[in-house]
Amino acid sequence: MSWALHVLLCTAEWKNMAYKRFRLQIALRVIALAATVFLLMYLYGREQYSVSTGIVLLLVVLQVLSLIFYAERTNKKLIKFLQNIRHADFSSTFSDKGLGRSFEELSAELNQIVAEFRKNRAEKEEHFNYLLTVVQHVSIGIIVFRRDGKVDVFNHAIKKLLRVNHLRNIQELSEVTDDFPDLLLKMKAGDKQLVKIFVQDELIQLSINATEFRMRGEEYILVSLQNIHPELEEKEIESWQRLIRVLTHEIMNSITPISSLAATVQEMLVNQETNRIDLSKLDEDDLESIHSAMETIETRSRGLLNFVEIYRNLTRIPKPNFRYFAVKELFERAHELLRPRLEKVGVDCSCKVFPEELMLLADPDLIDQVVINLMLNAIDAVKDQADPRISIVASTNLNNRITIDFADNGTGITPDLMDKIFMPFFTSKKEGSGIGLSLSRQIMQMHKGAISVKSKPGEGTVFTLTF
Repeated sequence: MSWALHVLLCTAEWKNMAYKRFRLQIALRVIALAATVFLLMYLYGREQYSVSTGIVLLLVVLQVLSLIFYAERTNKKLIKFLQNIRHADFSSTFSDKGLGRSFEELSAELNQIVAEFRKNRAEKEEHFNYLLTVVQHVSIGIIVFRRDGKVDVFNHAIKKLLRVNHLRNIQELSEVTDDFPDLLLKMKAGDKQLVKIFVQDELIQLSINATEFRMRGEEYILVSLQNIHPELEEKEIESWQRLIRVLTHEIMNSITPISSLAATVQEMLVNQETNRIDLSKLDEDDLESIHSAMETIETRSRGLLNFVEIYRNLTRIPKPNFRYFAVKELFERAHELLRPRLEKVGVDCSCKVFPEELMLLADPDLIDQVVINLMLNAIDAVKDQADPRISIVASTNLNNRITIDFADNGTGITPDLMDKIFMPFFTSKKEGSGIGLSLSRQIMQMHKGAISVKSKPGEGTVFTLTF
């Protein structure tokens, strides 16, 4: 019994001692546990010490549990650290002064990691606030939403454009138009839409562009909405003004001589005093003049009718019949058709396709017309050159779109004509209707493509078709 009391007193004394160093604490606890075990072995089997044996056995269990709890201090600290990271709680600090150098270094590293997490979170919040400020400042409407319709971000431009104050779900935009939410939800990356809607009885023409991205394993759609109605109106008025100028010019060129010749014939046929037709004073020369005037009137009238018919043809382009065909075949057809003219001018025409089996989804008949128009223009541009060359190259650009370049070494196009060459009936050639490039642009627009031009006077011209 005295041995058990002595061990209990020693254990209590050790707990009250100011040993704070971890290794020393472990060593003392192991020594105390070993001593207690030896004491238990000594007392075991002696009936007179049965009570003391039970007390010593309980003491062994307590010492083992205390040693386990004490040894798991590092695990608890790591668990707390990981829990703080998981819950993004970086306010805690770790301190193990007096437990030894290894523990002090561990606490210092944990505190440094927490500080780095705190710094990164602050930087992310600053970056997010910066991007949010930029998004809110731009004049183009921006909405970011998930596939289920839940809206994450929308800027002030959306509020102003669609007259909404709150937007939690895309379906709420059904108040603008019934099918507007479904239109946005069906959009995919790269999709573009032109939509006309009425917002509070005001017509708005929206240009909508969409892109997709993934974040935290979830798909998001970002759409930008821009009201292009003012710009379209401005361009429409400008186009009408240009067209009216062209039409007026052509009509006046025909009507003025017709009116003048008709007035001359009127003077020759009508007696000014009686205001009646008087053929008695007409001689053979007068009749010849009248005949010549009537021929001129007929010619100019026929030219005016032909001009109107050409204009009608510009507005009657058939809808494309899309199908896949080899780009190489497109060049072969055009080259075979224009071979006599190429040989007559002596043009070196090269056609290259990369890759050679490149396929195009379009209406081959309409695209043939575009290619022929551009080749004819190129032939006309190089016909006076000493070494006339035309190069046609088809390939796929970085945006995975098919492009066809028509390059020539002709005289080039002057800057003042660059913005006019696609106008209907505009031509700088002595012969020509001036509708080839305008017709080509319309055909490319019907194919959701584009036609562009680059030129330097004296160096040549490059027309590019983009599909």
